[in-house]
Amino acid sequence: MTRKILLTGPVLAHDAMSHAASLDIQIIPTTPYLPADELLAVIRDEQPDAIIVRQGKLSREMIEASSRLKAIAKHGVGYDTIDIQAAADSGIPVTIALGANAQSVAEHAFALMFSVARQTAAQDARMRAGHWDKSTANGIELFGKTLGLVGLGSIGGILMDLVTPLQMKVKVYDPYLKTLPERSHVERETDFNRLIESSDIISLHCPLTDQNRHLIGADQFNRMRPNSILINTARGELVDTQALVHALQTRRIAGAGLDTFNPEPPPADSELWGLSNLVATPHVGANTTEARDRVGLLAVQQIVKIWNNEALDPRCIVNRQLLGN
Repeated sequence: MTRKILLTGPVLAHDAMSHAASLDIQIIPTTPYLPADELLAVIRDEQPDAIIVRQGKLSREMIEASSRLKAIAKHGVGYDTIDIQAAADSGIPVTIALGANAQSVAEHAFALMFSVARQTAAQDARMRAGHWDKSTANGIELFGKTLGLVGLGSIGGILMDLVTPLQMKVKVYDPYLKTLPERSHVERETDFNRLIESSDIISLHCPLTDQNRHLIGADQFNRMRPNSILINTARGELVDTQALVHALQTRRIAGAGLDTFNPEPPPADSELWGLSNLVATPHVGANTTEARDRVGLLAVQQIVKIWNNEALDPRCIVNRQLLGN
């Protein structure tokens, strides 16, 4: 019998689709950000053997809607949109595409740093409106600055090397990090507030948990340096949006580069859109041809291994401690 993989979003990259077809696996794409009741109905009708979560949320009711469901794979690494406890209660492992999109997201964070520091988005908009601000525009050099990384997974690890030619000092705050990579320009910071106070650029690379929601709020913005920059390519909920708006409006910090928001997408009347010192992108850090090829293929491969009872890298299974085996 042909096995089914349902996608919460559009079709996978060519290599992933071809790999699935070669194994007689039917891929069922859905409309991006399908309303919850409609997605639930599709799952009930199709009874998929696995689900790949690209966009939107996967609730307990959705997980329990297919009696054939044996695997859930995240098309990326952020799994906060999946009810991992519900999956574990049904004996279903939830995997992430660990490392597959890290290079692309790290490069995007790097690009946001430059764009905010040199005001490229604001200057582009001004020029398109007929202005020529050569005499008044003034940016910030990244050379020699201190980069504070909150979380040092695959993405943060790549970013800390990308800034090496700029002779930037890198401070890493990650209470779960066992070993700090040996780099002459990298040091560990065990005090979060001290990291905030001593960094020129703060870049977030940690998963969202119940404990770190609004990790960056009014208190943190008040501790940040006046010309500092916040970069978030992780999860929007890590930042208190209203506190960020206030910090940018009052020029408490120099600027921010955001690829993630809360909610997504932000409403059309959000105060964010009136801020010239904000650079915003629509959660596209992983959206490169290369990353999509790797992530989609890895997600399918992980699902097939689960079906075949083959071993996976335990770091890829986010609810392994809950599965009881």
